[in-house]
Amino acid sequence: MLASAERQHSERLARIRRYRMRVLPIAALFGGNAAGKTNFVAALEFARDFITNGTRPDDRIPVQPFQLDEESSRQPTCFSFGLLIDDYVYEYKFDVSGSRVVAEKLIKISTARERTLFSRQVDRIKFTNQLSKSDFLRFAFDGTRDNELFLTNSVSQNVEHFRPISDWFCKNLKIVGPAGLTVTGNPLDDRYREQINRKLRNFDTGIEELTGKDIPLEALPLPDAFVRRISNSLREGQSEILPGPLGNRYCVARKGGNLHASKLEALHRTSDDNHRSFNIALESNGTRRLIDLMPGFIDLSTRESRAVYIIDDLDRNLHTILSRGLVSDFLQDRDEMSRTQLIFTTHDAQLMDQRLFRRDEMWATERLRDGTTRLFSFSEFKEMRNDKNVRKSYLEGRLGGVPYIINF
Repeated sequence: MLASAERQHSERLARIRRYRMRVLPIAALFGGNAAGKTNFVAALEFARDFITNGTRPDDRIPVQPFQLDEESSRQPTCFSFGLLIDDYVYEYKFDVSGSRVVAEKLIKISTARERTLFSRQVDRIKFTNQLSKSDFLRFAFDGTRDNELFLTNSVSQNVEHFRPISDWFCKNLKIVGPAGLTVTGNPLDDRYREQINRKLRNFDTGIEELTGKDIPLEALPLPDAFVRRISNSLREGQSEILPGPLGNRYCVARKGGNLHASKLEALHRTSDDNHRSFNIALESNGTRRLIDLMPGFIDLSTRESRAVYIIDDLDRNLHTILSRGLVSDFLQDRDEMSRTQLIFTTHDAQLMDQRLFRRDEMWATERLRDGTTRLFSFSEFKEMRNDKNVRKSYLEGRLGGVPYIINF
């Protein structure tokens, strides 16, 4: 997500002056089916859940190594993240097998030097000089299981040194699958609710506004484990819109310390200029998809937010004009002080447009002959001018990342 040297759309880049760094607000991942886009999202989701939820004592680590090479399938799977937190850069990495954490390291990068806060190799750990004097950190590591990250256990033991990194994964990294969306915000707040309603009207859904019909929390048609996860994760003033059976949508919010549940309904204008309320299940698939996405896009556009949203298959059930509208609305508010980011996968080649994206914001995934995935940015093609029709070149197969269809 670091910007290249090109100048196109440079006014929307976040600028981190301490590091003389320009950061992209968005990345669109194109590519054929089975090219690895969803695996990219799944890897991020695994890492987030492993860091924030940890494991139980006898659990195997649910990592999925590459299966099409025998040697790779026996090797640890490696993750590495570069994070900007409170205008400081951290690098956090870990290697895991199905049974244990093999390595783990946290580095804080200042403008002058890099400082390794801790470095773990199997059952040994080394702290930076300043932290090495802490007996409690040693105690926390001694209590860290083989199948558990030291970061996860230390934060659970109230070690504050590493909490910003854990909090980033817990609070800022939002993973959005095709089925629904975890949101930050408060639909019970009039200003927040009006933003959702205004966007639904602007996108020509026919919905005047969303309303909620209160239901008992125990009446939610969702697995108990799912409800418990929500109960543990929602803070005061937050809510979550949840997809339910048969196309229904539910909202769970924490207000006054308690959880409240409601079943969403859509208010439509009738031919005699009155209003009628509809179950969300009666709306189109595309409208339900918009309802799922709206709170996240509002969160992304909030000045105080630091959220990073990863959306798999953004354009699912959406007309290409609606997909473009969502992205354009987000981008038009970006400037050098913005700190939210959107990364999404898509099959919608109509979005492949340099009037909308910089070349370093457009990526493609390509499955190679050995089954691995190559992820590359269009900025790698130096001959591609900023007035070139990228979509045409892509669909003609000149850039890679398109399905190769064999005729028998």
